Amino acid sequence: MKNYLNYLYIFSIVAKEQSFTRAAAKLGTSQSSISQSMKNLEKYLGIKLLSRTTRSVLTTAAGNELLIKLNPALQEIDYAIQGIQAFKSNPKGTLKINSDEYALDYLLWPILSQIILQYPEISFEITSDYRLMDIVAEGFDIGLRRGKLLSNDMTAMRISDPIQMCCVASHSYLQQYGIPKAPQELHNHRTINIRLPTHGELFRWHFIQNEQTIYIQPNSQIVFTSIIPIIQAVKKHLGIAYVPKNMIDEDLKTGELQLVLEKWQYTYEPYYLYYPHSKEDFPLLKIFLNAIQQYKRPHI
Repeated sequence: MKNYLNYLYIFSIVAKEQSFTRAAAKLGTSQSSISQSMKNLEKYLGIKLLSRTTRSVLTTAAGNELLIKLNPALQEIDYAIQGIQAFKSNPKGTLKINSDEYALDYLLWPILSQIILQYPEISFEITSDYRLMDIVAEGFDIGLRRGKLLSNDMTAMRISDPIQMCCVASHSYLQQYGIPKAPQELHNHRTINIRLPTHGELFRWHFIQNEQTIYIQPNSQIVFTSIIPIIQAVKKHLGIAYVPKNMIDEDLKTGELQLVLEKWQYTYEPYYLYYPHSKEDFPLLKIFLNAIQQYKRPHI
């Protein structure tokens, strides 16, 4: 059986990459070797795990079921190896982080830079998107998201202040199209929005004044899947956008952009870092959490 442990690891890489060619490149071997390993594994198990097409390699129902059980086991092995590495003076390993774009740019980078400089043998794999996901099932060690609504097997740590949102536009746009006085007037303006990948819906804009909350989902002319292109489009005078205020603070100071509906600004819940209870004692996670605690972020 021990010969097939390596086949199982190769299978997990093929399933992730959905390609023998990409899996071979990642593992530093040949495509034919990968293909033969998968044939050997399927023969040993007596069941088809992969469905091969001209464009990709996909897991069968049996392959998906195996993958669900296999990924956590492989992650446990990886953590065990990390634990051994912790006995060395220079710990090493890879920490896999899932974060949305805002948290990556404004919350993670100062912390990561400290760790990278202090521990040159620690590597990071960072996936930036806005999907809500099961980080354990998808092979991540850490997740960052707004709010604290997590499953019971997760530990959460607050890492930010509440997030102040705002509507913003360029002076040129407002001179041409006018300044909206209430959120409902946004329906008469060009707006730039973000599509949320989890449900495929456009982001709803929240406004509050005197305890009155209004939700607007504008029929936007331009839609992106991340925030930075939205801000770039605003600077090109293409419309009004709804973004975290600290992402455009410098543009407000220089006068390049202007707040809209300033009396209706809304604040979202803070960001939390979360990870499985079962991983609390793993060395790389401890190093990361210590770096966060040492990083002096005001007002938290």
